[in-house]
Amino acid sequence: MTKLTTLLTEIRGCTLCAKHFSHRPRPIVRATASARIMIVGQAPGTKVHDSGIPWNDKSGDRLREWLAVDSDIFYDEARFAIVPMGFCFPGQDAKGGDLPPRPECAPTWHPQILPLLPKVELTILIGQYAQARYLGDRRKDTLTETVQAWRNYGPSYLPLPHPSWRNTGWIKKNPWFEKELLPMLRRSVARLLKPV
Repeated sequence: MTKLTTLLTEIRGCTLCAKHFSHRPRPIVRATASARIMIVGQAPGTKVHDSGIPWNDKSGDRLREWLAVDSDIFYDEARFAIVPMGFCFPGQDAKGGDLPPRPECAPTWHPQILPLLPKVELTILIGQYAQARYLGDRRKDTLTETVQAWRNYGPSYLPLPHPSWRNTGWIKKNPWFEKELLPMLRRSVARLLKPV
């Protein structure tokens, strides 16, 4: 077993946050040392928690559309590492929305995973939690401003809004996203998916 395989087994058995959940922990993470693209989102939702498959929902459909890849390519761990800010479904608030990722997760596990992913050239940062961790002081005051400043973070990082259908209005209000950012994202992904 490789060091990464051992670590992923340890992560998938993690119960660090169990006392904060009314459900059983189910850490969801995917990675191999050959992956050239890493996706850092927030945390699994209920559908993903139930299936154990990351981005296995309508948001995932939209994300794959943004990346211009099909499910077979997206779920090929040799190509894409999926390392969210929180590996477990965090639960829901009183209004039925998902809670933020547990704050213990990324600081505990990301520093151990990243050195074992030496080929990652592009890290896609989906949402404010991923952007705060990876962009730090370089992040702008709002998510919109951060995503709009995407050229400042390349080629290693690319900030995106969450691909939730709730953000359809945001996409309409920010036409530069589909006209400028998505074509660049698709070109970068296509390049990184080519055999080395």
